[in-house]
Amino acid sequence: MPRPRRSAPRPRPTAPDPEVGREVELEIGPVAHGGHCVARLDGRVVFVRHTLPGERVRARVTETGSRFWRADAVEVLEASADRVPSAWPEAGPGGVGGGELAHVAPPAQRRWKAAVLAEQLQRLAHLDREVEVEAAPGDDERGGLAYRTRVDLVADADGRAGMRRFRSHDVVPLEAMPLATEAVAALAEAEGVWTRRWQPGAQLQLVAPADGSDPVLLVDDVPWRRGRGDTRPNARRAVAETVRAGGAEHRYRVAADGFWQVHRQAPELLTGAVLDAVGDADGATVLDLYSGAGLFTVPLAAAVGGSGRVMAVEGDARAVKDARRNAHDLPQVELHLGAVDRVLADGDATGAPLGDADLVVLDPPRAGAGRKVVDAIAARAPRRVVYVACDPAALARDVAYLADHGYALSGLRALDLFPMTHHVEAVAVLDH
Repeated sequence: MPRPRRSAPRPRPTAPDPEVGREVELEIGPVAHGGHCVARLDGRVVFVRHTLPGERVRARVTETGSRFWRADAVEVLEASADRVPSAWPEAGPGGVGGGELAHVAPPAQRRWKAAVLAEQLQRLAHLDREVEVEAAPGDDERGGLAYRTRVDLVADADGRAGMRRFRSHDVVPLEAMPLATEAVAALAEAEGVWTRRWQPGAQLQLVAPADGSDPVLLVDDVPWRRGRGDTRPNARRAVAETVRAGGAEHRYRVAADGFWQVHRQAPELLTGAVLDAVGDADGATVLDLYSGAGLFTVPLAAAVGGSGRVMAVEGDARAVKDARRNAHDLPQVELHLGAVDRVLADGDATGAPLGDADLVVLDPPRAGAGRKVVDAIAARAPRRVVYVACDPAALARDVAYLADHGYALSGLRALDLFPMTHHVEAVAVLDH
């Protein structure tokens, strides 16, 4: 006879942390990776958002832990000269994520990011290097706003479109999104994004290509036009993108909900930086890792010419489908579907192996490439590696891994493609 099943013990209610919500006065120290500054309270490290080095603030504790606490500055007692009125108050203390530097003057935002990138390179890769972060053309004139060609929103419990509160699942309803381009704002206005009541929890994706091509609104993955969902099988779910780089114009078709650089200038700036870093590639074999819809693959194919070869590797099947359309007339391009580490080790899903390469270009996700991928790159003995990074810590770690294989950082270009946030894009060149 089976034993009677014991009921699971009921979880004990967790007592609220008495320190969370406590307000403390802090002297603010240097910037740190992640969009906050470092302060100390009774010898404990506190990461404080919405502040600047040298300020004295009253801050509210938001999280506690054994290693450090987190806090939001809620009152500035002594302000930095780099502080400005917030360009996006809804991203202030207790507000949405994605605008943590909106209180910082744009030139100071770039100095902030340069300091973080330099510090990560020194700490993780043991490299002392001066870093300058470049503004994208037109951003200072726009005050660091109106640059995003892609905006994701979610509907709150009352059906109002908004964004999630920082480090929370709660949704803060919005009436506008100042980082969105004029074309995205016009799409939101035309479709009543801010005034309509959506199904609670609905996911909204607004996409408006920088070249003025037709925009797309997806609501829970369904194309939305003139106030209603378009459920036809052939409803348009893709957008056209144009990138001018390397003296040529390249055209792409990309799934509206697929990955593409969000800053209106990012595709051209990054492609130009990659081509400059690659240098003379005529006849070369290039390995393009994390290749997405082919942003770099297509211009790299032009750079290697008819006698060269571009092997592109991407783990997302939809992105590879887009890349196949974008490179359909480029016989020197090979597309390989599969996780980058596995394809480098064992070949793609068809078993097709990857050989050696003269040059490697990689644009990994925020977590970076990691030791396994770096080891596989080095095993192919390329003469140069061009690394496109969106996270300073991951870049510095992988630069250190490459150094173990004899690769030295010979060039670094940093671009501010995410104004009002702590994120920065970098293109690093490593030579053997």
